[in-house]
Amino acid sequence: MRQETEEPTVIRPYGDTTGDGMVQVSFTLPMSPGPKAEGAALQLAGRMGLHPSMVVHAKGLGGEDSAYTFFVVYGRVGHLVELDKVLVREREYPLLAAKDANLAIKRTLHRKLVVLGACIGTDAHTVGIDAILNVKGFAGEKGLEYYREMKVSNLGAQVTVPELVSQARKDRADAVLVSQVVTQRDAHLRNTRELAAAFREAMGDNRPLLVVGGPRFDPLMAGELGVDRIFGRGTTPGEVASYLVHALTTIKEPVRVR
Repeated sequence: MRQETEEPTVIRPYGDTTGDGMVQVSFTLPMSPGPKAEGAALQLAGRMGLHPSMVVHAKGLGGEDSAYTFFVVYGRVGHLVELDKVLVREREYPLLAAKDANLAIKRTLHRKLVVLGACIGTDAHTVGIDAILNVKGFAGEKGLEYYREMKVSNLGAQVTVPELVSQARKDRADAVLVSQVVTQRDAHLRNTRELAAAFREAMGDNRPLLVVGGPRFDPLMAGELGVDRIFGRGTTPGEVASYLVHALTTIKEPVRVR
């Protein structure tokens, strides 16, 4: 009889053989390429807990006279991962097919669900918001414009927070989706806090659902930043649409879950 194995609660990274603790890290040092730069990289790796370690790649950035060197270092760590202490934001709602999302909206709202999207501040990277909103979509899924029971407006890039608040009031938006890709000096966090504060001041408890997404966000920070939901990298239009239906409608009858 085959013996059932329990899932481990403590794991170790590995590179060549299970449990060997080998990891690969990359970083840049403000030094010209050469033996001293490689020695500095190894010193840093040691202080990061990699022992033994080796430089497997070193390249100057910006030509022969570069004052910066990019490194890839391979080494062993003794750290363990305690899985019972790993905190993540689990999806608490079902993924709906477009027809089921449309049906839920029609049955509960009796009107179209109004969605407004934009990139705020100086952020000009619209790839993320376009992937979620535009009908062409992302990862084989149609964007929210495809949903017949949603009225979607994409304001594009570099929209100011006051402009977004004004448009949301004008359109009577149910949800505002904001994409933030520019993250230098935590600009995405500052902009999100400004967004939340502006909507709270202008509309109070009657504000629309605030949903923010971007590759550097931690989904666990939604409450801290004052928004309702944060989506990270790889989010698909179907996930966002299903969340909007979950948050903005009361589904009285079971729907088919894919």
